Amino acid sequence: MTPRAHTFARYAAALAAGIAMALSFAPFNRAWLAIAGLAVAFYLVATSQRRPVWGLGYVFGLGYAGLGVYWIFVSISRYGGGPVPASLATPIFVALFALLPMIALWLGRRLGSGRSDWTAALTLPLTWVVVEWVRSWLFTGATWLAVGYSQIDQGVAALAPVLGLFGVSLVVALVAGALAAVVISPSRWRTGWLAVIVAVYFGSGLLDRIAWTSPDGEPLAFAMVQGNVPPDQKWQASSRRETLRYYTARTREHLGKPLVIWPETAVPAFYRRVRDGWLAPLAEEAGRAGTDVITGIPRVDDERQLYNAVMVLDQPERAYHKRHLVPFGEYVPFRGWLGGLLDFVGAPLGDISPGDEATRLSAAGVEVGVSVCYEVTFGDEVADTVPEAGLLLNVSNDGWFGDSSAPYQHLQIARMRSLEAGRPMLRSTNTGITALVGADGRVRQRAPMFQRAVLTGRVQPRVGATPYSRWEDGPIVALVFTGLLLASVAARIRARRG
Repeated sequence: MTPRAHTFARYAAALAAGIAMALSFAPFNRAWLAIAGLAVAFYLVATSQRRPVWGLGYVFGLGYAGLGVYWIFVSISRYGGGPVPASLATPIFVALFALLPMIALWLGRRLGSGRSDWTAALTLPLTWVVVEWVRSWLFTGATWLAVGYSQIDQGVAALAPVLGLFGVSLVVALVAGALAAVVISPSRWRTGWLAVIVAVYFGSGLLDRIAWTSPDGEPLAFAMVQGNVPPDQKWQASSRRETLRYYTARTREHLGKPLVIWPETAVPAFYRRVRDGWLAPLAEEAGRAGTDVITGIPRVDDERQLYNAVMVLDQPERAYHKRHLVPFGEYVPFRGWLGGLLDFVGAPLGDISPGDEATRLSAAGVEVGVSVCYEVTFGDEVADTVPEAGLLLNVSNDGWFGDSSAPYQHLQIARMRSLEAGRPMLRSTNTGITALVGADGRVRQRAPMFQRAVLTGRVQPRVGATPYSRWEDGPIVALVFTGLLLASVAARIRARRG
C-alpha cells in the first residue's frame, strides 16, 4: 500500500469509527458500537506516526457529530429560517462539535508520551471522559451524545446510581482502550488489563441488585395528555382555543386521578391571559375531584421577565421556572452585539429569562423534582431535587425535531437521570415520546408518537438517596483526574527508560 493510500485508509477508518459511535445511541441502540468505535479511534491515534493527530481526531468527530446531531437541520429547516439557513447552520454546528472529540484524542496522545500501548490503554480513555465532563458545563454545557448514554440497557448502567453518567462512560472508554492496546502490542499485562476491565464492564451489572431507594406510600394514578400540536401552529391565535379545549376536555375525563400532567408550554398563551377564562375554573373543578393538574406554561412577571414555567394550576404562586436555557432555542446569545441577526435559529417567543433555583412542586401529596426539556440532560441539576422529591417530572416539546433520532435520544437521556437519582420519572411531551420511566431507568409505559393520546398508569414515589444524588460528579471527576495524573507521569517514566 502506498503512503497516500495508507493515509486515506486511516482517515476512512476514523470517519467510520465516528459514525459507528453515533449508531450506538437511540434509536439504533447498537451499544457495542460505542466500544468498537472508540477502540478504533484510540488505535488510530495511538499508532499514528504523524504529530499532531488533529486530522484523525477531527474526522472521527465529524462522523460522530454528523450522524449524531443531524436533527438540528430538521429543526431549523422546518421551524426556523428554512432549508437554506439550516444548510448553513448545521454544518457549522457539526464542525464545532467535532472539535471536542478531536481535543480529547489529541490530549490523550500527548499525555501518553509516545507510548502507544499506554496511550491507548489509559491516557486516551481518561482524557475522553475529562472532555465529556468539561463540555457538560463549558459554554452553558451539553451532555448530548456522552458515551455513557449508549449503555442504558446494558449491565454497566448499574454504575450510574453510584458514579453517574461519566462513571459509565469511563468503563466503556477503558474497555475500548484495553482492546486497542492488545491489538497494538499483545502481551500478558495488556491481556490481563483487558480481562480486568471487561470483568468490571459485565460485573458492574451485579450492582443492579442493590435497592438504593425504597417505595414511599401508595402508587399514584396519573394521566399525561399528549396534545400533538405542530410547533409551527402552536402559537397561532386560530389554534389556541382548540388546543385549550382539547387539554381541558381530556383532563375532565380523568378527574379523580391524583395527577394530570400537560407537557412543556402546553398552554399556548401567557398565564395571565388564560388564567380567569380557562385555568382557574379548571383548577377549581379539579380540586373538588382531588386532582392536581400540572402544566407547562409561559409566564411574565411584574418586571416583564419571560419564563418557561411549570406550575400546579391551584398553586399559581409557586411555579418552577426553567433554569438551564437552550442557546438559540430560548435565547439568542450576544444579542447586544448581533441584534436580530441570529433570530432565524430559534427563540420564537423572544429571549426567555432563567429561573434561579431548583424549585420543587408539591402535587398529590408528593414533592416533585421538575426539569424542562433540555434540563434533563444535566445529571447534577436533576440530582439537586432529591432526596426531597419522591418522583421526577420532565416536560418537553420534541416536536421541533420531527421523526428524527432526537426524541429517542432525549428519552434515553431521561432514563439515565431516573437511574442516577433512583426515582421514577413522568415524562410528558407534546408530540412524543411521552413515557413512564421506572427508578431503574427502564421504560414502563409509553404513548405513540405524533398522535393525540393520554397515557395513564400508576407511579410509585420513592424515598432515599443514591450515592450519585448525594455526591453528584465530584467522585468520578476526582478519580479521572487522579488517574490521568498518575498515568501521564508513569508514561513519561517509561518513555525515559526506553
